[in-house]
Amino acid sequence: MTSLARYEIESTVRHPFPIALALLLVCAALAGGMAPASAGARATAVPGPPAESAAPELTLAAVGDMMLARSIGAALRRAPDASPFDGVAQTLRAADLTVGNLECAVGSAGTPARKAYTFLAPPAAAAALADAGFDLVSLANNHSLDFGTDALSETARLLDQAGILHPGAGADEAAAHRPARLTAGGLRLAFLAYVNVPVERGGFSTASWRARGDRAGVAWAEPQRIADDVAAARADADLVIVLLHSGYEGQQTTNAAQRASAHAAIDAGAALVIGAHPHVLQGAERYHGGLIAYSLGNFVFDGLYKRSETAILKVTLSRDGVRSFEWLPVALRDGRPQLASGAQASAILKRIARLSAIENRRTP
Repeated sequence: MTSLARYEIESTVRHPFPIALALLLVCAALAGGMAPASAGARATAVPGPPAESAAPELTLAAVGDMMLARSIGAALRRAPDASPFDGVAQTLRAADLTVGNLECAVGSAGTPARKAYTFLAPPAAAAALADAGFDLVSLANNHSLDFGTDALSETARLLDQAGILHPGAGADEAAAHRPARLTAGGLRLAFLAYVNVPVERGGFSTASWRARGDRAGVAWAEPQRIADDVAAARADADLVIVLLHSGYEGQQTTNAAQRASAHAAIDAGAALVIGAHPHVLQGAERYHGGLIAYSLGNFVFDGLYKRSETAILKVTLSRDGVRSFEWLPVALRDGRPQLASGAQASAILKRIARLSAIENRRTP
């Protein structure tokens, strides 16, 4: 964990790892096609010339929507140390950086907004995120102000205490659009976060939460504003990464708003766009040297989505952008993530490959 003062970004993605090849490799491993080295084997090191300073790089683990209220929150209140991330925490902590979307407010008070679903996680949720290895969570979504601006402030305070960055919402427009900056693996990173989702079935419009002037709220995803923010962040960072909350819930393919915002980010110099909101997996697109993962689905979510299948996106970043990436299949059991295996893992990877082929055909 690093403090808020240490965070930055920029980029251009080169040599993204082909999804089809990743699928073949993972499926081969799952099927036993990649045999482990024998227990008695030993590697012999051959002395060579002193290595020049290695090019800086880091691994980033990205996940989708994390809703830590309702039954998940009740469990945290009963037993704060019983984390919903226990099944995947070791994998998340192994990355240099771990990021995701926080699909709720965190705190102890507030007035629920007049909308169909409002989520307030207990204060212990911030510590659970930190313990699982999260360095940054997006607050640019349709639930961060579910319990008002005071709860948003409390969420930010609790995340700050846990050492977790939280771009995408704030006390005013400047704060909502301010990049979260950090240095890791010798790279200066800047994270920006935005939301643009349709009006909910009950009539609530998340656009009403848009931060304007000195009014608290979320960073609304408009392609030109995203491009301007990315260009400004890129001026003093090695890589820029954008977290985008957009799309249609339950749909496995993208909509025009998602694509326009993601493309604007990459065209302005972002290396990577990480998507959330549809609650299901969508494909990844290689676009103008950048990588866009349109939706990582749910990562912690009870109720309607408790049987969701999802994935952790693991990305290797260098100064040139995304060097490689892979998908780690995950299944939700009672709303909590567990690493998938066998036929289930293979099916998740095949779905990602199929959906990615669709997205890559959409753009010349």
